[in-house]
Amino acid sequence: MMNIFTNSTQCEVDFFHKRISKNIKKIRLENNLKQLDVALEIGINSVAFYSNCENCKYGKHFNLGHIYKIAKIFNIEPYELLK
Repeated sequence: MMNIFTNSTQCEVDFFHKRISKNIKKIRLENNLKQLDVALEIGINSVAFYSNCENCKYGKHFNLGHIYKIAKIFNIEPYELLK
């Protein structure tokens, strides 16, 4: 099946995911939290999976539920992580 939606490339989407992950990592470090602390708080039992999301490794990235929960941890609006 041919993709008729060509308004964005996979490269653009990957860059978007990397920007979100970078913002999450920055705010986590500013708040002196470990990856494990945030992972457990948002319901991820694997620090390796969380680390892969935070570093955009192996095609892993945060989903909207993760972003919402992470924003709540840091008492910010989710859109702030998307900037």
